[in-house]
Amino acid sequence: MPYKHILYKRWNIALPLWTLLSPLIGLFILMLAGSTVFSLVMAVSLISIVLSAVHHAEVVAHRVGEPYGTLILALAITVIEVSLIVSLMLSEGAEGSTLARDTVFAAIMILLTGIIGLCLLVGGYRYKEQVFIKQGTNAALTTLTAITVLTLVLPNYTTTAPGPVYSNSQLLFVALISLVLYGGFVSVQTGRHRDYFLPEDEAEVHSAPPGNLTTTFSMLFLLVSLALVVLLSKKLSPAIESMVVSMGAPKSLVGIIIAAVILLPEGLAAIRAARRNRLQTSLNLALGFALASIGLTIPAVAIVTVFAGFSVTLGIDTKSTLLLILSLFTISISFNAGRTNILQGIVLLVIMATYLFTTIVP
Repeated sequence: MPYKHILYKRWNIALPLWTLLSPLIGLFILMLAGSTVFSLVMAVSLISIVLSAVHHAEVVAHRVGEPYGTLILALAITVIEVSLIVSLMLSEGAEGSTLARDTVFAAIMILLTGIIGLCLLVGGYRYKEQVFIKQGTNAALTTLTAITVLTLVLPNYTTTAPGPVYSNSQLLFVALISLVLYGGFVSVQTGRHRDYFLPEDEAEVHSAPPGNLTTTFSMLFLLVSLALVVLLSKKLSPAIESMVVSMGAPKSLVGIIIAAVILLPEGLAAIRAARRNRLQTSLNLALGFALASIGLTIPAVAIVTVFAGFSVTLGIDTKSTLLLILSLFTISISFNAGRTNILQGIVLLVIMATYLFTTIVP
């Protein structure tokens, strides 16, 4: 994985200086933040820290190789999502009952239609066709379909608790099976069928893996960057909610904005891989994070809600259900042939645009 770097000859650390400075500047801004004057500065700092996190995650991923690299990146971004959702739920109480649902559903739609759509569009435009391993993609889509329907659609049809919610026992059961499904996928991805998720061009010559010290620094700054993303996002959330209210848009738009911020590192890494004609890596990132997002977030939210004593709404409405089914159906057909082209990317991006438009103008 080629990346621009500066070389600290004394310690043999190869990392761009900006990836080390961005988290430190963000930490300084976070300590100064306390008024709306810093909102724009915090937003700019947040983006730079996210880009820094992307680079450090790619360095670590390059060191450990596939598919462990994409798994590390997916888990790292999931930590951001879980931490942010749980912290906002605890601060908002009953008013945040739909935040987990809105954010997780937005993340799934952005990944399936937005990020994968962009990957197919960019890759198809540049290379006409791109290939991937169907077995790995089908395994991820099968697991994602089951876990998504069980967590976001089934609550609309249960009757133990009124409304699109699970009772505590149902919520804990769904949390358990979510962990089982995600754990099963990870075991297949990293163990029994690891070859399903390896890029077919493994023989291609890539740059040498980073050294131990460089990897250690990247891991350290990755953790710092992820923590700062959570803290800055939480500081910015009141400004985001105020902006949504002033627009007259539904509050579910807040979930989309939060998901977009969270997914920025994952999306950039996936698009970069597609531009390098490594679609398998792009799909590993997008589908892997989609599974991690729902498979780890829902159990975390379930534990918090049960022990904190307030309910969480998981069931999505009819319009969202139709869009979710359309997205899963379209992407399943797109990946049935084992190769992709630009048209499939256009179709997925149209579904993404429809999702965004109907959210703002329901």
